[in-house]
Amino acid sequence: MPSNPHGSDGTPDPRRPPVYEIRDGQGVQVGNHNVQHNIYERHVHAPAVITPMERVEAPAGLINLPERSALFVGRGGEMRRLREAITASSPGSVVVTAVHGLGGIGKSALAAHYADTHRAGHSLVWWITADAPTSIETGLARLAVALQPAVGTLPLEQQTEHGLRWLATHGGWLLILDNLPGPNDAAALLARLPGGQVLITSRRTTGWHDITTTPLSLDVLEPGQARELLTRILTHDDPGADAVCAELGYLPLAIEQAGAFMVETGTTAGEYLDLLGRYPAAMYGETAEGGDTQRTMARIWRVTLDRLADTPLAGKVLRVLAWYAPDDIPVALLSDLDDELAVIKSLGRLAAYAMITRTGEAIGVHRLVQAVTRTPDPDDVHRTPADVAHARERATRALSRALQPLDPEAPQDWPVLRVLMPHAQALVSNTDPEDDTGDTIFVLGQLGRFLGNQGTVAMATGYLDRCLVDCVRVLGPDHPVTLTSRNNLAAAYESEGNLRQAIQLYRAALADRERVLGPDHADTLVSRSNLAFAYRSAGSLEQAIPLHEATLVDRERVLGRDHPDTLTSRNNLAGAYETAGDLRQAIPLYKAVLADRERVQGPDHPDTLASRNNLAGAYRSAGDPGRAIPLYEATLADCERVLGADHPRTLTSRNNLAGAYEMAGDLRQAIPLYEANLADRERVLGPDHPSTLTSRNNLAAAYEMTGKLGQAIPLYEATLADCERVLGPDHPDTLISRNNLAYAYWLARDLGRAIPLHVATLAARERVLGPHHPHTLSSRYNLAAAYESAGDLRQAIPLYKAVYSAYKRILGPGHPETQAVRASLRRARGR
Repeated sequence: MPSNPHGSDGTPDPRRPPVYEIRDGQGVQVGNHNVQHNIYERHVHAPAVITPMERVEAPAGLINLPERSALFVGRGGEMRRLREAITASSPGSVVVTAVHGLGGIGKSALAAHYADTHRAGHSLVWWITADAPTSIETGLARLAVALQPAVGTLPLEQQTEHGLRWLATHGGWLLILDNLPGPNDAAALLARLPGGQVLITSRRTTGWHDITTTPLSLDVLEPGQARELLTRILTHDDPGADAVCAELGYLPLAIEQAGAFMVETGTTAGEYLDLLGRYPAAMYGETAEGGDTQRTMARIWRVTLDRLADTPLAGKVLRVLAWYAPDDIPVALLSDLDDELAVIKSLGRLAAYAMITRTGEAIGVHRLVQAVTRTPDPDDVHRTPADVAHARERATRALSRALQPLDPEAPQDWPVLRVLMPHAQALVSNTDPEDDTGDTIFVLGQLGRFLGNQGTVAMATGYLDRCLVDCVRVLGPDHPVTLTSRNNLAAAYESEGNLRQAIQLYRAALADRERVLGPDHADTLVSRSNLAFAYRSAGSLEQAIPLHEATLVDRERVLGRDHPDTLTSRNNLAGAYETAGDLRQAIPLYKAVLADRERVQGPDHPDTLASRNNLAGAYRSAGDPGRAIPLYEATLADCERVLGADHPRTLTSRNNLAGAYEMAGDLRQAIPLYEANLADRERVLGPDHPSTLTSRNNLAAAYEMTGKLGQAIPLYEATLADCERVLGPDHPDTLISRNNLAYAYWLARDLGRAIPLHVATLAARERVLGPHHPHTLSSRYNLAAAYESAGDLRQAIPLYKAVYSAYKRILGPGHPETQAVRASLRRARGR
């Protein structure tokens, strides 16, 4: 019989090699399709109770339009065409209308005027500025929080999913995606919306027929409309108004900026044209983005700054603001530029000329203004290379200072970090790495750690890689910050499932710390522990166990027997023994760690709860549900009391209890608990969280154990598809899911699908994890059993022999797993 690496019958099957893995920086034992986490020093606050978005109704009048100008003129024909397009009936699909045209041409103004005019006909109207890759996700997250404030306690990606889920399950809404780069940037969102109305504005002029049959092209204002707009701003007729509008290309935003300048300074149209004329055509040169109209806006930027000469701080403020994300810039980031009153005055002057917008303590700057402002021009006194570079350094220093007191792993700091992270991303993306400084290094480190903690591992790895390169260049290869940066990058690779790269970096970090800091430094001991844990995750127990043992001895000597790091080392060593199947050493050590943590840290400390969970898991690994289940039940009760019913650790404890019931053959208790826990994880963590995917896998396994392959196989297939989409095709969790599906096909006697999937899984595990990893050995055994079932003993016997040889070497000839493989080999030879 082939074996599933998690087990399928709830009891320790000697035919099934154990499976172990790393998940979210926590030790994870996967057995019987269940996960048992060895958790170390992570402190997470319980999230608020969150109602499923399907049951949340929008508050009456929910609308978040940007402040609409009272100066909207003309556009009558455009409004009629837009109304016809956006109300077009399309049963069973979302109605999408795109308005495209040049930057500053008034697309946003038209969309806002339309939405405000017809707001009463919608359940809600929601505006998202969608000009960056993450803007739509952020806007959907804000929608979710507006609909249900408790969602704000979740990570950003889960907030986004809640917002999307609400749109997908309600109708009558209007969603505006403003300044979208192109059709493809909304494709993923639109594919999940079965109904509703979406209004898109974009500078992109082509490709819209793929998502809408009614794209609308918006042109500049008619000369008479442009004059009307300027006259309404000035509140009086000016004989030179037509000439000003013509000079500005009838671009609404440029006219509004010019009018604001003229009102604030008392400048006539003729004087304004004179000021423009005194600047060379270079104003339309390299600082322009996308055409004459945008270059005209750049001219206005320089004229405006000249007229703010009596407030020189205004230019400095604008140059600093240019390096952040355009929206919701905290005023506090400007606090070190000058005294509070001077900064407030400068912001007021900038707002008066429409160079910025300010709402409370948040500042917005037009993206074009930012792009021009941070582009050095030796011929522009407001954008000299030295001034632009100085502003970048000031912006970086201010952001670094704001991030310094915040811990990316502390949930209480996440709300502030979520405000600052977009500005950190904008800053580093617009900064040449060669210009990175020590402050940039700190920003990159905080950015990478926070995104990694939130599950955006690939992006986090990129930032941490740049951080390490900067550290070596700026601080030197042996600086303590450089050594920490190397360790952090290794951890990111480990979370990503790239254990080979992680081990290589951990080795380098350990060697450097031993050489620079000494073998007994606390950071050196951390590096040694991290490397041992990575070896264990990679299945290299012959390297992991001696290193764990040595680290424990060193920590007891240097830190003392009761230091939290020492207790963690003792726990990690117990986990390594358990991974090796040496439960005679693992269980007593787990017991000792639990007793020590209860004595030192208290019975309700999260680490103590983790130790209790680990001991229960060891009993379960030993096939002793009689001791595992009561301990799991007690641990779950403690987690619910101390951490709350929806805390991630509580959900893990509930999952583990279900697994223990399954192992004991009590599927009547296991399956409902699995089903409830899956629903809870989908609600609290989101449908794509790795723990949610694990719960889905576990439920499929429980269905499989009851013989309900008709329910198990579709759930396995869906889980594999989700793992491939969310985690990638080579992630260890994806490979586990692929193995489980192949095993289910084998149970269904569908060898035509089982064997190719086992072959693919084995090849991927050999490539990703290596030929001797426990998962790889399990895949090799499962493929041998599938070949045996197909009567192909010529291929089955060599595979059985290879697994038997590996188990004799790793576990010993008397180990039950080794004996099970030996029995399979004898059976195949005897056929």
